[in-house]
Parts: sequence; C-alpha cells; structure tokens
Amino acid sequence: MSYQPAKKRKRFLAPQEKYEIWMQLVRGEITVAEAAGSAGVDRSTIAKLREVARQGALDALAASRPGRRDSVRDVELEQARAEAERLRAALAEMAVRLTLLEGKGHWG
Repeated sequence: MSYQPAKKRKRFLAPQEKYEIWMQLVRGEITVAEAAGSAGVDRSTIAKLREVARQGALDALAASRPGRRDSVRDVELEQARAEAERLRAALAEMAVRLTLLEGKGHWG
C-alpha cells in the first residue's frame, strides 16, 4: 500500500473575513502568502478573493451614477415596467400566431 497524505479540509471564509483580508491587501499591510497563511487557506484562494473583490468594485462603480440616487422603489418600478413590456410583446406575438392559425382554416 502506498502512503497518501491526509486531505486537508477545505476552509471557507466568511464574507467579513474576506473583506478584512482584501482591505489588508489593498493597504499593503500583508502579502498574498501572509494572508493565506494566517487565514489557513491556499494562496490561490486569496488570489481569487482579490480578483472577485476587484471585479465587484469595478461593476459597482460602473453601475453608480453621480447625482441623485435612484430609490429602491424606482428600481422596482422600472423592473415591473420592463416585465409588463415583455409580457405585452409576448401576448401580441401569440395573438398574431392565433390569428394566422385560425385564418388557415378558411383557406382550405
């Protein structure tokens, strides 16, 4: 029998832990290797955390607009209007199909 090392149990970081690690990395207080060692995870986990945080920040900044902020209610209203428009278009398409199908019977 060959010896196989025991598998290391996967450790999941809480969102607050991830944020703290990311902030320490941004401030230059620790390196990726130090963060991985202190958190008990692989360096690739920290590298992925850093990339996800960076992309999330870029996405949030791209979505933000200067000036008055839209309220949650405005956003929900826009979503409801978009859904109503989608349903209107689908209903119109079904009405056209039904008209065409019913119309074929008169030609035969």
